Amino acid sequence: MRPERMEVVGEFLALKWTDGRETVVDLERLRRHCQCAHCAGEPDVTGAIRRPAAPPVYNATSFEVLSLEMVGQYAVAIGWGDGHATGIYSWEMLRELSE
Repeated sequence: MRPERMEVVGEFLALKWTDGRETVVDLERLRRHCQCAHCAGEPDVTGAIRRPAAPPVYNATSFEVLSLEMVGQYAVAIGWGDGHATGIYSWEMLRELSE
């Protein structure tokens, strides 16, 4: 299952899914769930997750979407107003965050 369509509406990402369902995700919630290495950490050679030394710092533009770019057939990359653009949001993650 994947979105047929998605667009930013105010402070939300609205999604229409291939199963006909329509959902929304709050943009602040979406940004705070970014799974990139900078925000959530990354595994080292032993598989242990190395967390960032400090949590991400957000500002007034951190929750504004500048771009939505498809990543293959499984996710979307979001460019945020504060310049952050390394997070990839899978269809599964979007569906989970919107329910």
